[in-house]
Amino acid sequence: TGLLLNSMRYYGIVTFVSDKWETEFMHIFYSDDFSGELKDCDEGELCWVDIKEIYNLPIWEGDKIFLRLIEEKVPFFSLKLQYEGDKLINSVLNGEKI
Repeated sequence: TGLLLNSMRYYGIVTFVSDKWETEFMHIFYSDDFSGELKDCDEGELCWVDIKEIYNLPIWEGDKIFLRLIEEKVPFFSLKLQYEGDKLINSVLNGEKI
């Protein structure tokens, strides 16, 4: 990203399970103390988006769940999201179906 985190908080881990792709794990960190400038990367265009506008972007249904958890400052969480194609069919937060 070109950014250097001066401090951070580890929020949680998200496990993505799919009928089409290999299982993936995403670790979520938060920081409001960083330096540097955004740079080009292989992941796509990086840009700042107002937090209130994130839900208006074309994001996956499961993304809305972990973004809400971050907004609510939920202590460390483990979230499992199961997809069939592009459809979210199951979500489990800290071992409990939601």
